[in-house]
Amino acid sequence: MKSDVIRETFKKNSGIFRMIPIFIPRRFSVAGHRLRLHPDDYYALGTKRGSIKERWFSSVIPAMNGPLAPADEGMSYVAAEKTSPENKFTLADAVKELGPELIGDSLFDKYGNWPMYSKFFDFGAPLFHHLHLDFDSAARVDRLGKPEAYFFPHQLNNHLGTFPHTYFGWAPETTKDQVRQRLLDYEKRDIRITELSRAYRIQLGTGWYTPPGVIHAPGSVLTYEPQWNSDVNSVYENITENEEIYGQDFLNENCPDDKKMDVDYIISLMDWEKNVAPDYKSRFFRPPVESASDELFTENWIVYGNDYVGAKELTVQPGCSVTIEDPVAYGCILIQGFGTFGCYNAESAGMLRFGQMSADEYFVSEQAAKTGIKITNKSQFEPLVILKHFGPNHPDMP
Repeated sequence: MKSDVIRETFKKNSGIFRMIPIFIPRRFSVAGHRLRLHPDDYYALGTKRGSIKERWFSSVIPAMNGPLAPADEGMSYVAAEKTSPENKFTLADAVKELGPELIGDSLFDKYGNWPMYSKFFDFGAPLFHHLHLDFDSAARVDRLGKPEAYFFPHQLNNHLGTFPHTYFGWAPETTKDQVRQRLLDYEKRDIRITELSRAYRIQLGTGWYTPPGVIHAPGSVLTYEPQWNSDVNSVYENITENEEIYGQDFLNENCPDDKKMDVDYIISLMDWEKNVAPDYKSRFFRPPVESASDELFTENWIVYGNDYVGAKELTVQPGCSVTIEDPVAYGCILIQGFGTFGCYNAESAGMLRFGQMSADEYFVSEQAAKTGIKITNKSQFEPLVILKHFGPNHPDMP
């Protein structure tokens, strides 16, 4: 029965899926309240789960979110009906059923799955200084490495939180021994690890690429984050700037059992060269790069220059219609305006209740993307803005 529903939904909507909003709580830090979720719903899953701080897109994996999380938390669902969230199936099941019909031959042959997801990260205070494991280190604990990228959209940042700066890596003069000495005191005192780092003020409308193995503490700005199919990290900061305390299990939870108390092994998780690179900003800062533009629309690359994920920002002018072609499958989220997206009426979210259907998120099959999606902006005055996330196979990514 599920197979029939998936194929019927795929066919009747010309290879485009409408997605159901997926909101994720986190036990740590504080919510930024910029997800366009109703103010009463930030604790919709109860106070023990923490407040809702993320919304995930195009996800075929669950969030690593503790023992209280349901098995499918973080996994994206497709609405089989245009107006109801009740009849649904996971994007993961759609990939299993449709395979290359949905994501294309190149991704399916190489990965057997859709290999990335994206999210809105919405923390009102800076996150802890941490890194994501590279693929070799993650494989030792049966997980995947996690490259990720950031973009800071104007439309979702009416305020910038308490600290709109992000720490990346270490100051170039930092030594491994300095880091090692701080980590040895992880459960003895406030090690103030960011004293060894360097922070960059966040510029809205720009972004960064963060390779695995680079330690970073994201600032308090709502961030659009395309990333690899992984949710794995190591936390190097024991007491954050807003005085949250993290035990040593956060530091070593993704180490093999015989390495959990081995500080030298934990230091080896870092890509040291990238962490202390004096030209870090010139290598990993990502201002927008124009992809195409005319009097009707503008499309910019906002995530690029890596081997894993890409993203574009598409802006359609008021009252205009365009047909946009891409050579590969993608997911997308509408962040401003209203109109039509393929066969769907589409609109950016104003204020959603938890569990409510929306008309702002879609997944586009490779063939539909190649044929082209007709997008119409029905506003008299506002642009229609869509963020589009891709896997590693878009041939035009800078």
